[in-house]
Amino acid sequence: MNAMHQYLFDTYRAAQHGERMPPLPGTHDVATYRALRDRRRFRAVLAGRPARGRLRAALRRALRTALTRRHHPKAC
Repeated sequence: MNAMHQYLFDTYRAAQHGERMPPLPGTHDVATYRALRDRRRFRAVLAGRPARGRLRAALRRALRTALTRRHHPKAC
């Protein structure tokens, strides 16, 4: 059963009991992602890590390391 099937069951059940209709699937996805991002940033600040740019900085370090190794091979 996917989200749309569950939504249809919930809608039918709500109509039978005279309750409010449930929100469409995906209605609150953006708000959920924002809340998750904010929580991760907050926890990073509490842990003493930078709250923003961690992924970009990690990719930059990995790229710099890869380029350094390629241009300066170890002497045998």
